[in-house]
Amino acid sequence: MKKVNISIMVLALPFFFTMCTEKKENAIPVKESKEHSHSNKEVACGIPLSREDSLKYISKTVEVNGDVKNQLLLTVDSLKLMKIHTIENFTVVCQSGANMKEDKTCKGVLLRDILEKAEIIQNNHKDRNFYIVARASDDYKATFSWAEIFNNPTGDEVFVLFEENGEPIQRQGEMILICRNDIKTGPRHVYWLKSIEINRVE
Repeated sequence: MKKVNISIMVLALPFFFTMCTEKKENAIPVKESKEHSHSNKEVACGIPLSREDSLKYISKTVEVNGDVKNQLLLTVDSLKLMKIHTIENFTVVCQSGANMKEDKTCKGVLLRDILEKAEIIQNNHKDRNFYIVARASDDYKATFSWAEIFNNPTGDEVFVLFEENGEPIQRQGEMILICRNDIKTGPRHVYWLKSIEINRVE
């Protein structure tokens, strides 16, 4: 009797595995979210945003505020009056390693120059405990320390852009903040830039 049962089990195994394979192949895959999320760039990588959705977030000005002597309201025209830098071959790389965007050329102004124009309120030369928040209109944020901008090579690589590949920036707002010094440039690539906030570390 045991021999018969074993034989039945041996014959049934191929059928069992065939059924499992069929179920796996016919299973409904988990649908990946295509909802744009500026705050989750790994999800948004490679997913184009519709023109209608992009229009909701476009800002034409960037406010510089916080612990500064001179609050600024930047526009593309006001940036063009400052020292302009041309950046070549800039690639926006996701945290996942995927390329989001490539610019052959782009133009912009150093964040450091903007902060110097705003004049951070410092009590003395040792008063350096500040952080800078670049905020988008969808509330995505990228942060920098005072030391990164003023006492580090990173300060030479952080720009507020107003032109990409010879054309004005439009769908991603009129100004974008980038940091070329990052290994993965996506997390501190802030489009729809709305404000630059200078805060003292308490």
